[in-house]
Amino acid sequence: MAETKYETHQHEVLVIGAGGAGLRAAIEASAMGLSVGLICKSLLGKAHTVMAEGGVAAALGNVEPKDNWKVHFRDTMKGGRYLNQWRMAQLHAMEAPDRVNELEEWGALFDRTKDGRILQRNFGGHKYPRLAHVGDRTGLEMIRTLQQHGIHTGMHVYMECTITRLLGESPTGTGASRTPGRVTGAFGYWRENGKFVVFEAKAVVLATGGIGRAFKVNSNSWECTGDGQGLAYLLGAEIMDQEFMQFHPTGMVWPPSVRGTLITEGVRGEGGTLRNKDGKRIMFDYIHPLYANETADTEAEADRWLKESTSGITSTARRTPDLLPRDIVARAIHTEVKEGRGSPHGGVFLDIFSRRSADDIKKKLPAMYHQFKELGDVDITKEPMEVGPTAHYTMGGIRVDPETQETCVKGLFAAGECAAGMHGANRLGGNSLSDLLVFGRIAGLHAGKFAKAASAKSVDPAQIDQFASDALEPFNRTEGVNPFAVHEDLMNVMQTYCGIMRNEKDLQTCLKELDRLNEAASRTKIGGGNRHYNTGWHEVIDLRNMLIVSEAMARSALARKESRGGHARDDFAEMDAAFGKINHVCRAGKNGMELEAVPLPDVPDEIKKVLEEDK
Repeated sequence: MAETKYETHQHEVLVIGAGGAGLRAAIEASAMGLSVGLICKSLLGKAHTVMAEGGVAAALGNVEPKDNWKVHFRDTMKGGRYLNQWRMAQLHAMEAPDRVNELEEWGALFDRTKDGRILQRNFGGHKYPRLAHVGDRTGLEMIRTLQQHGIHTGMHVYMECTITRLLGESPTGTGASRTPGRVTGAFGYWRENGKFVVFEAKAVVLATGGIGRAFKVNSNSWECTGDGQGLAYLLGAEIMDQEFMQFHPTGMVWPPSVRGTLITEGVRGEGGTLRNKDGKRIMFDYIHPLYANETADTEAEADRWLKESTSGITSTARRTPDLLPRDIVARAIHTEVKEGRGSPHGGVFLDIFSRRSADDIKKKLPAMYHQFKELGDVDITKEPMEVGPTAHYTMGGIRVDPETQETCVKGLFAAGECAAGMHGANRLGGNSLSDLLVFGRIAGLHAGKFAKAASAKSVDPAQIDQFASDALEPFNRTEGVNPFAVHEDLMNVMQTYCGIMRNEKDLQTCLKELDRLNEAASRTKIGGGNRHYNTGWHEVIDLRNMLIVSEAMARSALARKESRGGHARDDFAEMDAAFGKINHVCRAGKNGMELEAVPLPDVPDEIKKVLEEDK
């Protein structure tokens, strides 16, 4: 252990982030007999994963025996507009059933079919009922199960700890002469008292979640500020596909205090329909050509499919358009509102009360019933909900190797929402929770293998002192900017100029505004000198990370002159085949952020055959 003036902990594997991916990674590394540290930004069990509602996607085939990993793989690739890293999508589809069954063995209590198997529900973009669920509280059950299993594996949990920087050496050089860096640990502080802490580790897994708090209207909890992406970027790792931001079609729009709060896709999976102010079902007007052959074009066919598929009958009807992928549905709602057919508060109506009995709604969607009753004074068993798009999930993130989840920095791994590649241009609902389980395990496994094979490298005391000095700088300024005001400004900028619909003028304005905000962030001042639970200090660190990811998003969106998945431009409204062959990668350069168009990996012939089987 290196001599430092700070509290120091040493582990073979360090996992930063204690949501589904982080817990699963820590469990896997602990099972290898390694010393594992798990760092929580908040409290254990309070990660954003608990807010996932609809279910976990896995081709178990319990409701529709025709389902298998190949169908799930095809659905995922099609949903991602074929910009996914094919190997990640394949591994995910193949391993998801094992991960769900594993959760059940560890104590997860899923809803059941009549013959006692795990029940699965319909969800957008999935050909068959595929989402294993616990009512509409699946994420909470997943975290409970992983937490209860994980604490008995020997891992050491560090709660309420903010990591400000990763320790180690950045990659050097470019192209073929580029040499990888090496992570040696992490530096941060205890949120309770502000004291610094050093973590030494042979391998580090980042599992810190998304970036939703960069947008004014979002469904994310306060932790989702792009921490892993920012930390990885500052150490020299790469950010990929950051232009693809998913706006979930159904967030609350009223009252204003809860605008953006998530409404599960499970409402539509249970039969809910989207209607405009005139009562017309809107989705029949927005069927994407990619899904035309498999989507019902009349209400009668859509309702027959829903009735048969939810009764365990193999339906010959086509799927309801209300369950098209999220990018299509979100833009449909946006269009209805823009053209004057929206609901009174700027959304559309989601109707479940005329589709299911009150008892069914309360049984299948208890959290939604409670949420609207308590927050909006709306009884969803008697009246429709008002819904609209909300910033929800980033498909982009840290670039990783599909087989190992390792970044270009040796010993640094990433999994879950903070990692890129699995979802391509758009994520299907339910694939996030199975993503956490599949790639959390893979990251933990290979981080463990790396730690077993690697020799320990000492941390650099001078680097630690510099990071401590940087972290304290906002306390030392005699005058400066309020970090909360800068964050509010950032959310408005991203919502206005890099939101659900984009164009060149807005994106160029966005980049100019981000330059202004970066300058303002460099002058933030924290009132008072007390570091105990100093929310202003927390905001300064979060703001730096959000600005990094926001810049990557705007630069990548400007470069992608097409509309694909979660990236839509009204000046380039169609998909462009040329852009379907590249991913955008951002990295730190000598003069700031650099962007490169990187060719997609070649798809093997046997995988091409799988993709073409349903055409």
